[in-house]
Amino acid sequence: MTEALHEISLTVNGVVRQARVPGRRLLSDCLRHELGLTGTHVGCEHGVCGCCTVLLDGAPVRSCLTFAVTVDGHEITTVEGLAGPDGSLSPVQRAFSECHALQCGFCTPGFLCTATALLRDNPTPTDDEVVEGISGNLCRCTGYQNIVKAVHRAAELMGDEA
Repeated sequence: MTEALHEISLTVNGVVRQARVPGRRLLSDCLRHELGLTGTHVGCEHGVCGCCTVLLDGAPVRSCLTFAVTVDGHEITTVEGLAGPDGSLSPVQRAFSECHALQCGFCTPGFLCTATALLRDNPTPTDDEVVEGISGNLCRCTGYQNIVKAVHRAAELMGDEA
């Protein structure tokens, strides 16, 4: 017996996309396999590491814990959608690069999405607020100091653009 497929429509990075997925397909797998957006990484597959974090209607969510059928009709922003339409890096992406806030890069997409939402909601966070804001994302390489610096630098860059 084959599992029924569900037609879903979602706006991903500003583009309406269609997919046919089984009811138990995870959003992370849908993004990567059905839609070809491999920037969303899958680490622990238990929602602990944050590598798979994307923005669902602007809020950070673990795509490895979200069924694709539940986001039908919603807006998703992946790491690929953070850059400008002309391909220019977002302030958060520029800051991570400038501050050397990445090493192996595996956790970076989740941190970028998380930091983007954090700074949208709190444009001038304190150190404690940054640490709390990124606490759901794990990095095995950087020691977090440069990630915290990058979030503050992104806040500066965003303030300069405003």
